[in-house]
Amino acid sequence: MMIDARSIPSEETIETEVCIVGTGPAGVALAREFIGQDFRVCLLESGGIDPPNEDTKSLAEVETEGGFVPVTPDSRNRMFGGNSNYWAIKVDGDQLGLRHRPLDEVDFEQRDWLPYSGWPFKRSHLVPYYERAQEVFQLGPFAYEGSDWEDETRPQIPFGGDRITTRVFQFSPGVAIYRKRRDEINRAHNITTYLKATVVELETDDTGKTVTRVRVACLDGNRFWVAAKIFILAVGGVGSAHLLLLANRIQKNGLGNQHDLVGRFFMDHPLVFGGYFIPSNPQLFNSTALYDMRPINGLTVMGALSLTDEAIRREHLPNISFNLFPRPKKIRRAQAALSLKALIKLRAFQEGPQGALRHLNNVLTGMDDLATSAYDKITRKPFPRWCNFSTGGWSYLQDNRDKVYESFEVLHQTEQFPHPDNRVVLSDQCDKLGIRKPKMQVRWHDEEIQGIKRAQKVMAEEIARTGLGRFEIEDYGGTLITGSPGTSHHLGTTRMSNDPKQGVVDEHCQVHDVSNLFIASSSVFPTGGYANPTLTIAALAIRLADWVKTLMNQSAVVMKESEVNLTLK
Repeated sequence: MMIDARSIPSEETIETEVCIVGTGPAGVALAREFIGQDFRVCLLESGGIDPPNEDTKSLAEVETEGGFVPVTPDSRNRMFGGNSNYWAIKVDGDQLGLRHRPLDEVDFEQRDWLPYSGWPFKRSHLVPYYERAQEVFQLGPFAYEGSDWEDETRPQIPFGGDRITTRVFQFSPGVAIYRKRRDEINRAHNITTYLKATVVELETDDTGKTVTRVRVACLDGNRFWVAAKIFILAVGGVGSAHLLLLANRIQKNGLGNQHDLVGRFFMDHPLVFGGYFIPSNPQLFNSTALYDMRPINGLTVMGALSLTDEAIRREHLPNISFNLFPRPKKIRRAQAALSLKALIKLRAFQEGPQGALRHLNNVLTGMDDLATSAYDKITRKPFPRWCNFSTGGWSYLQDNRDKVYESFEVLHQTEQFPHPDNRVVLSDQCDKLGIRKPKMQVRWHDEEIQGIKRAQKVMAEEIARTGLGRFEIEDYGGTLITGSPGTSHHLGTTRMSNDPKQGVVDEHCQVHDVSNLFIASSSVFPTGGYANPTLTIAALAIRLADWVKTLMNQSAVVMKESEVNLTLK
C-alpha cells in the first residue's frame, strides 16, 4: 500500500516494527525480503513515483568545497526507486539501465600499503547474497569473469601472464527496481510506503543509545512521527552520514560519531582518460566483440580489462578498469585534442569544477555531432558507431572493422583510496524544510594519481610484451585528464568495522552503540574497488534483511515467553 504522507494528520505517530528510510535499490532490496513476514514494515520516501519537481529536487542539494566532485540532486534522486530512475545506459532498445559487477576478492582484503583498507569478512562470505541480488535486478547467472562469456566468436584478448585479465559487466534495466519491485512491495499486506515523506530527525532516548522515532516532514508543512523497533537508513553515501550528523540533540556530534568518523572517508569512482591502445594487427578489431556492449544469451554484457588481484597485491596498485572503445582512423588525434583537452580544460578553467562536470555528458555521450562532422569532412564516408559507457554495438558493423577503426580509446574507472579528510559535514545553509544541508569536502591525493600512473605503466608493458601493439598514455603536463571526478558512486561515509574506533557500523551494519539503528548503503564500504557498487549494495541489504528477520524472531520469542510468565503468575 502507498500513502501520500501529506494526508497524515499533523503530529500523529505511526507505529510499526521496522522503518526503512529510502526506497532506492538498497531500500527496495530490503523491503522485498520482508514481504509476507509477521511484522509490519514502513517505507519512507522523500519523493513520489513521478520525477521530482524543483522543490523536491532542491532537498538533495549538496554544498561543495574542494572542487573534486560536485554532488548534484540528480545523483541523489528523490523518487521511488532512487537512482534507478537516474541510470542512463541504453540496455535494450530504448530501455535505460545500469551495469553491474561484484567487488573483487582483493577489494575486501586488508592491504598493508593501503591505510584503512579491509572489510570484516572475505568476498566468499558475500557470494551467496550476491547470487540472491542477481534476481533483484533481473540479471543472469553470478558469472563475471571473461572465461564465463567467451566463445570462438568472442575470445578474450590473449594477454597470458598474471597481470592483466578480462572481467565482465552485466546490465539490468532500471524499470526492474522502480516499477516491477515497487509493484511487488505495494501488493504486500505487511508493508506500507509513505511518499513525499522526508526524514529530518532521528529522535533517541535520553541516553542516545536507542532510536525511538523519526521525524517526517512534507514540503506542504505537514509533520508527523514514525516509531519502530528497528530503523534502517537506506539513503545513500551522503544521506546516511547527513542524518547521523543531524541527530545531535543528545549526542552533540551526532549518532555513531563518538570517534569523529561519521562523514569521513568519502570515496567515488573517478573516470580517467588513459590514452590509446593501438593494435599491431588491425584484425584485433574483428575479434574483440566480448568488449562491446551487446546481448549474449538474452542478457546484455560487456567485457573490460583489469588488473589481476595478484598484480594489485604484488605491485601495490589501485584497482582499476581499462575499458576499450574503438575510434575511427584520421579522427583520433583531433578528437582527443578538441573534446578532451580543449573542452574539459578550457571549460573547467572558465567555469570551475562544477562547470566542467556539467559538460561531462558532452564529453562522454554528446560528441557524436562533432565527431560525425569531422569524420565526414575528412573521409566522405558514413560515420561508424561512436561507443562509450552509455552505448555499444560497434562489433556489429557490416564492413571489416579493421578497415574502420585505428585504435581503442582507454577509459579507466578507478578506485579512490579512503582518506579521513574526504568527508561530509553539515553546511550552514538550510534547505526548504529548514534543515542544514550536507557539505562535501573532497580532493585528489597524490598517491591516487601515482597509483593510476603505475597501473597504466603495467598495461603498457603487457601490451608490448605480448606483441599486441602499444599503449600511448595521455599525459598532459604530468596531470590526469578526468572525464568526471566522480560517477555518483557515493561510498564510505559510515564505514564498516568491528572496531568502533575504525568504523561507524559493525559487520551487521548496526551503528556502534545504538541498539536498533542500521545502515543499508554504499556508505558502509571500507574500500570501493572500481566496480559499480549497486550489486554489492543489494547483497549487503539482503544480508542485513536476514539479520533483521533473526532479531525480529528472537524478539517475538521473548514476548511470547513474557506472556507465558504473566499467565503463570
